Amino acid sequence: MSMGRYAGSTDPEAGNGAVLLHSPTGATARVSLHGGQVVSWRNDRGDELLFTSSKAIVKPPKAMRGGIPICFPQFGNCGTLERHGFARNRMWSLDEEHPALSRSDSGSKSFVDLILKTSEEDLKSWPHSFEFRLRISLTKDGDLSLVSRIRNVNGKPFSFSFAYHTYLSVSDISEVRIEGLETLDYLDNLSQRERHTEQGDAITFESEVDRVYVSSPNVIAVLDHEKKRTFVIRKDGLPDTVVWNPWEKKAKTMADFGDEEYKQTLCVDAAAAERPITLRPGEEWTGRLELSAVPSTNCSDHLDQPGIM
Repeated sequence: MSMGRYAGSTDPEAGNGAVLLHSPTGATARVSLHGGQVVSWRNDRGDELLFTSSKAIVKPPKAMRGGIPICFPQFGNCGTLERHGFARNRMWSLDEEHPALSRSDSGSKSFVDLILKTSEEDLKSWPHSFEFRLRISLTKDGDLSLVSRIRNVNGKPFSFSFAYHTYLSVSDISEVRIEGLETLDYLDNLSQRERHTEQGDAITFESEVDRVYVSSPNVIAVLDHEKKRTFVIRKDGLPDTVVWNPWEKKAKTMADFGDEEYKQTLCVDAAAAERPITLRPGEEWTGRLELSAVPSTNCSDHLDQPGIM
């Protein structure tokens, strides 16, 4: 497959609004130009690894409930903008002039480069000019990689928060645990962002959770006992990890989420949520995420590997 700004195919099921990436091993990822959002990631056996609600609204301008929405320039409600910012609700473009990444970032991958620039509409609510370049890749082994580069093309500094709002598909939330966040401080969004310290040896789930784990490690594991599958999450440039599950009561209040679907998903987001990132004019920030899905018996090998990509 030739390498360049784009190495994938348009998705015939979604017209010109989506791109389908293929790995040599048979894994796939589908990327929607609406929101620059990964809406599907399947392994070489065809198993869907990301959750999408059966009640998801897939009609712009609303962001689809599932996949990996991009939260920028605001995460959550901590600011004056719409929840999770406007990037997930905008139409992105294929990037024709993407500056080359290093060879280690582009070798042996199927990828697409997208770009989002400031619009007149955005300037009314957030008066800052930016260029947001996003590379979404599948490695030869089927790992999913997202690299965001945000540049300040404004005449003055601006600050933003950010998250890859990742909806993982799980067998049953009660059979899932997260390793790598033990002993960390977290902000509890269910109690006015009160700061607590994680006490458990691993995080398990028996009620609604909405937390920002601050200064988290760059490698985290999500273990699904029933499927004997472990998601390994690697991140860089993103100091925090957000963990969210609405549980039964809140799920019933969400129009685009099934009443029982809280059992089938867990959001674990690589994020910059506690402290905003500030860019001076001309500066660029990079935030990376890589997701692997491996048999649980092999996950310790992945957790021992330093760095990402």
